[in-house]
Amino acid sequence: MIHAKSESDVTSLAPSSPSRSPKRPAYYVQSPSRDSHDGDKSSSMQATPIYNNSPMESPSHPSFGRHSRNSSASRFSGIFRSTSGRKLRVKRNDKGWPESNVIMEEGSYDDLEDKALSRRSQIMIALCSFIVLFSVFCLIIWGASRPYKAEITLKSLNMNDFHIGEGTDNSGVPTKILTVNGTLKMNVYNPATFFGIHVSATPINLIYSEISIATGRLKKYYQPRKSHRLVSVSIVGTMVPLYGAGAGLMLSESDTKVPVTLQFELRSRGNVVGKLVRTKHRRQVMCPVTINTKSSKPIKFKQNCTYH
Repeated sequence: MIHAKSESDVTSLAPSSPSRSPKRPAYYVQSPSRDSHDGDKSSSMQATPIYNNSPMESPSHPSFGRHSRNSSASRFSGIFRSTSGRKLRVKRNDKGWPESNVIMEEGSYDDLEDKALSRRSQIMIALCSFIVLFSVFCLIIWGASRPYKAEITLKSLNMNDFHIGEGTDNSGVPTKILTVNGTLKMNVYNPATFFGIHVSATPINLIYSEISIATGRLKKYYQPRKSHRLVSVSIVGTMVPLYGAGAGLMLSESDTKVPVTLQFELRSRGNVVGKLVRTKHRRQVMCPVTINTKSSKPIKFKQNCTYH
């Protein structure tokens, strides 16, 4: 038994009889002492033997000497023999400890703490992921629904009354007065395969020489997917003064043909995912027609109508 000079550092060498199986070189794990926290790490290292053989081959020899629990102690036990059974010369350091292969443990025990994300962070990550995925889904649905615009076809315009007379306006200026009463029929088709649309329109105007002589309004309605609907709109104009525009018009007693233009904008809105994803489309409709003051037959619209 060899005692070191310091009471806190004790080295014990306990010889034992050689076992039947040859010993392999011993390795040591040098780790911080569990009892030392604020002291020097270099003075609180503990050498613990690790053997390559089975646990039965590790020597169990008592070590002698006083060991303080709070002191930084380095203990060594084991036999340094060659495979032939002869003792080997062991190099010792300045403190008299035998030198051997050492496996260093880097870091402290504080690094072994659980570094998993907190529950609040996990909830926030899950919520953000859901929002991103839902937004991508809505964007895909919106892009897929954009091509589905409401299609409109003008069918006929039936003039119940088209009267041209002479009179004065509210200020007393003499001018020709026009009274119109008609019915417009048109077909609206919703080509969407998985959503309905809400259909509305701007005022439907019947224009003569840039003057609106009659106006009608389309009542807003809902149209299911993949469906057709025939819509009727009343167009009425009562005692509309024409001023200089009516100079070339003849009175209603004669057979007069009046060129007019039907103009309005059809609007459609579809709720794909409730109010979160909506599709809005507009179609400009313009169609020139000629009205015969002496004819009561419905006017059929020709192919010269434009739908933008």
